[in-house]
Parts: sequence; C-alpha cells; structure tokens
Amino acid sequence: MSSVLLDFFPSHHHQQIFIFFHSLQSFFRRASLSFLSFQFNRASLQHYQSILLSLKPTPFKMKFSALALAALSQVASAHYFFDVSALNGVESKSFQYIRDFTRPTKYNPIKFSSNPSADIRDNSFADGEDIICNQGATGTGGNTEVLEVKGGDVMTFKLAVGAKMGHPGPTLAYMSAAGSDVKSYKGDGDWFKIMEEGVCNASGDFTKDAWCNYDAPSFDVKIPQGTPNGEYLLRVEHIGIHRSHVNQPEHYVSCAQVKVTGGSDGTVDAEMVKFPGAYKDTDEYANFSIYGGAKAFPMPGPKVWDGAASAGGSTGGNTEAPAAGNTEAPASTPAPEAGNGQQNGGEQAAPSATPEAGNNNGQNGGFPGAANQQFQGQTGSNGSPCSA
Repeated sequence: MSSVLLDFFPSHHHQQIFIFFHSLQSFFRRASLSFLSFQFNRASLQHYQSILLSLKPTPFKMKFSALALAALSQVASAHYFFDVSALNGVESKSFQYIRDFTRPTKYNPIKFSSNPSADIRDNSFADGEDIICNQGATGTGGNTEVLEVKGGDVMTFKLAVGAKMGHPGPTLAYMSAAGSDVKSYKGDGDWFKIMEEGVCNASGDFTKDAWCNYDAPSFDVKIPQGTPNGEYLLRVEHIGIHRSHVNQPEHYVSCAQVKVTGGSDGTVDAEMVKFPGAYKDTDEYANFSIYGGAKAFPMPGPKVWDGAASAGGSTGGNTEAPAAGNTEAPASTPAPEAGNGQQNGGEQAAPSATPEAGNNNGQNGGFPGAANQQFQGQTGSNGSPCSA
C-alpha cells in the first residue's frame, strides 16, 4: 500500500483503508482482470463507495474518493465474457460447465488477423483456433464438468462480473458432437447452429437497443428437441458489429460441455461448418454498417437447425461454410441525427453515412448513436421469441 495514498486519510483509518484495497485487489485477482479495466456493476460500486464514505474523510478526501470511483466506472469497457450457465433455475459456478480460457485479459474480443495490429487483443484471431472456444480452451476440458441436459431444455448463459453486452450485434449458439468424451474433444469437428438472434425491437435504435440482446447480461439457448443423445460442446457467441464497417467485428466466445439424454437416436441433418473457417473477413457481416439507418443484416454462419433428426447417415454434413443469409429487410429510413460526443463507449455524433475507417488504438471507442428507426423486426431462431 502506497504511503502517499494513506496520507490522504487520518492515521486511525489506515487499517480500514488497507483492508479495503487489499480486498479489492484480491477480488480483481480472482476475476483475472486488471484493476483499471474491471467492469463494475451497480452493486459493486455501491459496496465500495459505502466503505469509502464510512471513513468520513475531509471534503478534499471525499472529492478524491468520488473521482476514483468515477474513474473506475468510466474505464469500464463494453468488453465481456461468458462464465456462468443456468439450467432449470440452478446457476452454475464460474467456469463449472464452461471451459475456462487462458488469455491474459479474459474479456477481450477475438478479431480477424487482417485487422490493424493495435486492435488485435492477446493474439487471438477469428480466423484461428481461438474462435472455437476462446484462447487455450481446447485444452481445459479436463478441468470442466459436464452438464446433463435434455432436448427442449433452455440454458441461460451469463456474463461475468455483472457485465452487459454493450454492443449491437447478434447472439448465436452452435453444437458439435464430441463422441464419448467431450472433456478431451478439441472442437475441431463439425458444428451446426441451433440458435441465432438479431433484431427484435422494431422501434429501437439500430445502433443499440433494436438488437435483441443489446445491454443484456445473459441470453437463452434452447437445446433442440431432436438432438441425438451424446456429449457435445455447446458454443455460445455474441458478435459486436459496431466496427464491422471497418472490417473489425468483435467475437465473444465460450463453450459449455453438455451431455444430451432423453433425445433421439438419429443423427443431425443440418448444414455443418468448421471453426476456424465458418467466418471470413470477406463475409457480409464482417463488413456491415449499422450506421445511416436500419437495414437487413446478413447473419453469419449456416442456417439454424430445425431440430429434426435424420434416421440414418452421419452427423456430419457440408463442412464448408455456406454463404451468409440475409435477414428480413427493414423499411428504408433516413440517416440518424447527430448527438453529443462522448468517449469510451458513450454516444458520439452520429454520421449520416458510414464512418471512416480508423485505428481505435485498442480502446474500443463508442459507436455513433442514432435516432429511433422504424423497421420490420427480426426475431430470434431458438424456439422462443427474443426480448428487446
């Protein structure tokens, strides 16, 4: 503990200050997050604020505390990662059924290797192995439990440390048959899509809450009723497309280990893809602009499997990634009006056309805001309607 920091407070408060920062440091270490990049939720902020205010510092020290808390909340980025699953109201522990990953900063996104080097985080590439289950996760299955599920079950996947999906873009889920031992499966086989959600809120802002899971802390995935019995990797993903207009979509990926029981004895008759390979930096979604008005979004990957199992044949199918299909086109709308500029994820002046490409120096700057757009909504494909 720095003596300079302790000097801000009377000596009889030094022990409380030390305990406060020691507990905070331990919390960050457990969450594998750096101090200044931790994304506080409201409860966390109120908790630590109450500790600081209980010390009854002078007005100068009160100002110091307020500035410190403001700085912590301001540097909270819109990056995130999935670490918790829930089934039938029972929530798992962190990384109990979801494979842990080894990247230095867990919440960083995965981008294409063609992106500027300053925007590549932890050497994770969307056209590399990390796109399967995140960095290092192909080797952590042995330390991860296997969750037993049935066809028709709905799993909820939650973000860590109270984070929210602070970017516009789709949520998707895939499954890959793992044979008899999902713990040792690397995910290098065939994958089929079981769920996708894009735009739900027809009256929403196309750069924000028009998207089904914008600013949500979790999303649901329904196991298809006809899923054959066996062990699987279940891959969940949110893609932030706020910078797709400069070919920089951000992929947030995690994989759960599940065992399907009470399902079918058939095989999956679906379009199959492999990771890496399912997504390319030349795909439409990777070059899509959310700015200048609402428009049809080209969902990446194959079509969603309808859950109808085949009586015979192999679980494999077409292993080449099919062309991305367009969602239903919304009505044409004028470009949004400009707003006030802010930094670090806040609204800024909205362009009337696609913004110019630029390097955001790894800070993941905010995307332009837009006025409410009227367009035909696109619901999710997971057996249940998506929420706005």
